[in-house]
Amino acid sequence: MPKGGSHMPIISKFYGIIIRMYNNGEHNPPHFHAEYQGYNACFDLEGEILNGQMPKTQSRLISAWVELHRKELIANWSLAINEKPLYRISPLK
Repeated sequence: MPKGGSHMPIISKFYGIIIRMYNNGEHNPPHFHAEYQGYNACFDLEGEILNGQMPKTQSRLISAWVELHRKELIANWSLAINEKPLYRISPLK
């Protein structure tokens, strides 16, 4: 098991939003976690909120970021379920 297998690495940061994905063999459906000023939400790889809360503006930014980086998110999910180190993904600019 990799060192710190149960922590949630940061894979991207933009506009005060922190994007994380577990890499400890976590369950389906594929998803990532977003944090913004006390808000926390879990998003699927289509950019839709699965649970939690996020202000509308930040949700739209996250969805736009997902559109640009879906293939990278899918690649990271494959690594995550196999408990491999994750790649950083470029922020939204």
